Amino acid sequence: MTAGPRRPRLRLRLRPRLRLRRTAPAATACLLLGAAALSGCGLVSGSPMSDDVRPGTIGRGQPLKGAELTVTSKEFTENIILGQLMGLAFKAAGATVVDKTNIQGSIGAREAVKSGTADGMYEYTGTGWITYLGHERPIVDPQKQWEAVRDGDRANGLEWLPQSKLNNTYALALNADQYKRLGVETLSDVAALSRKDPSAVTLCAEAEFSARNDGLPGMAKAYGMRIPAGNIKKMTSGVVYTQVAEGRACTFGEVYTTDGRIKAMGLKTVKDDRHFFPNYNAAPEMNAATMKKYPQIAALLAPITAALDNAVAQNLNAKVDVDGQDPHEVAKEWLIEKGFIKDGG
Repeated sequence: MTAGPRRPRLRLRLRPRLRLRRTAPAATACLLLGAAALSGCGLVSGSPMSDDVRPGTIGRGQPLKGAELTVTSKEFTENIILGQLMGLAFKAAGATVVDKTNIQGSIGAREAVKSGTADGMYEYTGTGWITYLGHERPIVDPQKQWEAVRDGDRANGLEWLPQSKLNNTYALALNADQYKRLGVETLSDVAALSRKDPSAVTLCAEAEFSARNDGLPGMAKAYGMRIPAGNIKKMTSGVVYTQVAEGRACTFGEVYTTDGRIKAMGLKTVKDDRHFFPNYNAAPEMNAATMKKYPQIAALLAPITAALDNAVAQNLNAKVDVDGQDPHEVAKEWLIEKGFIKDGG
C-alpha cells in the first residue's frame, strides 16, 4: 500500500459498498424460518450464465459437460466476484450454470448450499469456525483453522475445498498524514496511544463492529485500549472510508483488509500484532452431494483459489467499488487474463 495516489472523489462517495458483515438479525431470522421460506430471504430463482467461454488452463476436456450447477454468494462485492469466478469456471468446463449470487446475508447463502438449492460458493474460514460452528476463539494458524472447519462442517453436508491466501479480516486504518504524524504501526501502538492520550484515538466504525466480541469490545479488551465512548462514531462502511481518508471526524477507521478502497484512498493499515482478529481465508464451500457426483470440481477450482490473495482481491474489488464495473465482467476479465478460461467469441 503506497501513500498519495490521486483519490477518486465523487464515485467513492456515491458508491459505498453494500456488505452485511458475517451475520445479521435478518439473516438469523431467515435461518429460523427454514428452507421452505428461503425464497423470502434473498434466494431468488437465479438466471443462467449465458457467457460463451471455453477452457484455458482449466476445464480442458470439459469434465463438467452435462452437469447443471448453481453458484451462490453473499451480497457484498468481493463475495459476488468470487461467486462469478466459480460459475464461469464451471461454465468453461461444460456445465450449465445458474447464477444465484448476491443473496442477502451470510446464512441465506450457506443454507442454499446446505440444502442443495445451490451447489457451491466461496465462504470464509473465520465465519465457518466462529459463526456457524459456534467457537469463540479463532485458531491462529490459517491452515489449522481451515482443517478444523473442513472437518467440523462435514456433519452439515458441506465440503470445504482448499483455501486461498485471500484473508478478508478486520483492520484499523488511518490516512497517510495521520500515520506519519502518530507513528503507529501496530494495534499495540494504538492501545499505548489511547492510554497516554485518549483524545488522540477517535474511531469510525460500523455499528455491528462496535458491538461484536470479535470486533471493537474484544479488540479493546485484548489490547487494553481506552477509547472513550464519545470518541467512537458509528456509520456505514462506505462512509468510514471517506471519513478516515479525510482524517477529521476520526483518526482511525474499521476496514476490511481486501477492500479496494484502502489502496485507492491511500490508507495505511496497522498490524494486528497479537493476532486478535480471526483469519477469514476464502475457500470453496460445496454441497457434499454435489462433490460426490462431480469430484472433478476440486481440481477445476484449485488453480483459481491458489491465485487469490489480498492484492488480487483489492484490485478486483476496486474495479467494482471504485471504478463502477460489473462484478461478473471483472471476474471474467481476470480469469481470461490469467489464462484460466478463454473467450469463446
